[in-house]
Amino acid sequence: METREVKVNFGASGFNKEGYINVDIRESVNPDVIHDLNIFPYPFADNSVDRIELTHVLEHLEKPFGVMHELHRILKPGGALYIAVPHFSRGFTHAEHEHGFDVSFPYYFRNDLFPEQFYGVQYDLESLQLNWISHITLRYLPQLGVGVVTQYVLKGLNSIITWLANVSPMFCSRIWCFWVGGFEEMEFTFKKPR
Repeated sequence: METREVKVNFGASGFNKEGYINVDIRESVNPDVIHDLNIFPYPFADNSVDRIELTHVLEHLEKPFGVMHELHRILKPGGALYIAVPHFSRGFTHAEHEHGFDVSFPYYFRNDLFPEQFYGVQYDLESLQLNWISHITLRYLPQLGVGVVTQYVLKGLNSIITWLANVSPMFCSRIWCFWVGGFEEMEFTFKKPR
């Protein structure tokens, strides 16, 4: 008997994903589950979810480390956790952002690297990427009134600057992120150790 993979899209905000359990606090965006992500525990059993996604959600929540602990509880060993957040260089451009994030965020979940800063749940970082322009902004350039030529220029610049930033995300984050007007987005993919 084949078991179905359980995937959860937390903070769906109307961007509901097919094949996922979409969770949001607002009934108006038609989530599968209505839940305030600031309230623990989440309505999922321990070790019950194969994949979790939070796209521009964690920066809005009161206790990001508490959220990471709760996600660890419900994620199966070997399960994947995808998080997209604003980089601190552009992180407070939205009035409801509670926190800024940096490329050092994964260090808090590595007991072997900085035990004095370990937050109590272990995650393995699979990938980290800085994006000069977020995937969301790129998708909505036409609706934002950006002309076709400007769209091509911005997309080209985005590709170049994003590539350069990811040669050394730490160098970019510490030294030159402000020279290019900041980075809209960081993407992390974590695995819960088996």
